[in-house]
Amino acid sequence: MPLVEAGWRVCRLFVASWRMQDHRKLDVWARAHAHCIAVRRATRAFPRRGYAALESQTVRAAESVLFNIIEGCGTRTAKDFAKFLDTSIKSSKELEGQLEIARDYGVLKPLQWHSLAAETVEIRRMTCGLRAKVLRKPPPPG
Repeated sequence: MPLVEAGWRVCRLFVASWRMQDHRKLDVWARAHAHCIAVRRATRAFPRRGYAALESQTVRAAESVLFNIIEGCGTRTAKDFAKFLDTSIKSSKELEGQLEIARDYGVLKPLQWHSLAAETVEIRRMTCGLRAKVLRKPPPPG
């Protein structure tokens, strides 16, 4: 049976879609990367006194979203990739909460919070979609 036959090609593409893939080719990586930079820039404006821990944790959560996507791309199985994506999803929830508390403390302007929080939610939505796609079983050949 030729490898280019539709069933095999779909199966082969699915397998290639999680095995040691280049994270730079993922739209969710690009969004998470830009978001990580935006979060760092926003937290630099926090007052120097009293908010160092919140600043650090917020940046760490944003980086965790990004880094878990990257690390997951280096795994050898769909299940392992999905675990890293799951951690990324959880980190996005943490980030969302930290942005909320920063807004409530008055160290993050409401407009800035809205923009960052909306992007956090969108990145989580994209990561959930990718995770679901990775966990789908490939169709049987033939």
